[in-house]
Amino acid sequence: MAYKNPMQLGLMIEAMAHPEFDFYIHLDKKINIANFQYLQHLPNVYFIANRTVCNWGGFQFVQAILRSLEEILHKNISYDFYNLLSAQDYPIKPIEVIADFYRQNIGKSFVSYDMEANENWWSHARSRFESYHFTDFKFRGKYLLQRAINHVLPKRKFPLPAKLYGTCISSWWSISSECAAYLTSYIKDQPQLMRFMKYTWAADEFFIATLLMDSPYKDTIVNDNLRFITWDENLPNPLILKSADFAGIRSSEKLFARKFDIDIDAEILSQINEKILTNVL
Repeated sequence: MAYKNPMQLGLMIEAMAHPEFDFYIHLDKKINIANFQYLQHLPNVYFIANRTVCNWGGFQFVQAILRSLEEILHKNISYDFYNLLSAQDYPIKPIEVIADFYRQNIGKSFVSYDMEANENWWSHARSRFESYHFTDFKFRGKYLLQRAINHVLPKRKFPLPAKLYGTCISSWWSISSECAAYLTSYIKDQPQLMRFMKYTWAADEFFIATLLMDSPYKDTIVNDNLRFITWDENLPNPLILKSADFAGIRSSEKLFARKFDIDIDAEILSQINEKILTNVL
């Protein structure tokens, strides 16, 4: 899932180059594709054709993920895993280590979550669906209308008789081919659910985790998204990883880390390449 820094995305793809890996790039439809098109000349790299406008916190971001999954599934290529990365992620284990990990875990999925009973995250996260959010709509005064509607109308109730699962790191995951097929099939049969979700905020942090944990594949899901991510509890986004974070990255058992930004600190990616991905101490 990409929207900026085509050079950084290219570095990530090159760092993950492997004969068993294919890369599908969904570029936010708001973004001119011209600066990214050079990436299609890299081995095993393809662009998602059905691009979606992605707004921060909007449900269209989730729709972009699901449409991308569906497009890839329609290619009828046998993949064991679907690994969702942003263009600001990066591998932090040698690529053959990552490939071997997936070979040894076929049939499992890796998604981080807290149950709804865990009040630490869910105490504030319920407002993401209990209130109306007009994030993906474009009209003057939308936030004024949003406040007025939420002041007058009762709290919304999640339309499925399901336990809810999610957390601030649930957005990025590695799922089995069975789970990918289940997700795309399930939402086609739930138009009412999809209409409800249009008015949610930051649904990527709970929607897919909830659907999978309430699915027949629940017992195949490992509560670990395999990502090294650092947070400041007072900020809405993960911290940008910098050279000062290298020791923590190198000691991590995770396969990937996020977020990186070469406009802020490009040296950290060089350190990872030279001292982790090539096994140099």
